Amino acid sequence: MTGKLADKVAIVTGGTANLGKLFAQSLADDGARLVLHYNSPGREQEAADAVNDVKGRGVEAVAVQGDLTGPDAITALVDATLERFGRWDILVNTSGIIVRKPLAETTEEEFDASFAINAKIPFFLMKEAAGRMADDGRIINLVTTQVAVTAPTYSAYAGSKSPVEHFTKAFAKEIGHRGITVNCIAPGPQKTSFLYGAENDETLAWLAGQTISGELGDPVDVVPVMRFLAAPETRWVTAQTVFVNGGMISPIN
Repeated sequence: MTGKLADKVAIVTGGTANLGKLFAQSLADDGARLVLHYNSPGREQEAADAVNDVKGRGVEAVAVQGDLTGPDAITALVDATLERFGRWDILVNTSGIIVRKPLAETTEEEFDASFAINAKIPFFLMKEAAGRMADDGRIINLVTTQVAVTAPTYSAYAGSKSPVEHFTKAFAKEIGHRGITVNCIAPGPQKTSFLYGAENDETLAWLAGQTISGELGDPVDVVPVMRFLAAPETRWVTAQTVFVNGGMISPIN
């Protein structure tokens, strides 16, 4: 396989569905070998299908299941990557959970799950990258447009994604001397099961109405930004958050 990412190895968390799957396909098309993480043991067939899709693009791929809210599982994911491929060059963090309800109605369990999945996983994966990622690597963390807008009922979701921006900026300074870049992508509302599971017809229409085009984004709209940030040429772009949201930046009520 040839391509700008030939001989590179990428880990994509949540890499068997939605944006993660599209990202994995794009990385494979550019020649990267893939480790596709998935959380639920009940999604083995989805993972197998995703691996076969990537292999059909001419590169090696493997799926690794694990609950990454425990640091031991994160270490095991990186162990599996290095044992299989001998190196690690790219990390794309797409794992996430949406809790959409008023702050006053949010339970402690929902709060803890939001921070464990949305903030803890990328933090400890970056900690692994500090000692185990190859030089000139690329780290891309998925956050949300909600980190830059004002909206009700997203306190747990936006609040647990916001720290990732700060982790990203600090870590970019800490690891940049090795040529590793660290950036965030902040998508707006996308036509995915991830969003649909947290919304209803009324709220989906409201979200679409906040964009310039008046429609929800398509996941494929985000892929070129990920591809740009993963490219070897993008060495001068780091500690940034790139918004992909159809103009949905101003406060919304």
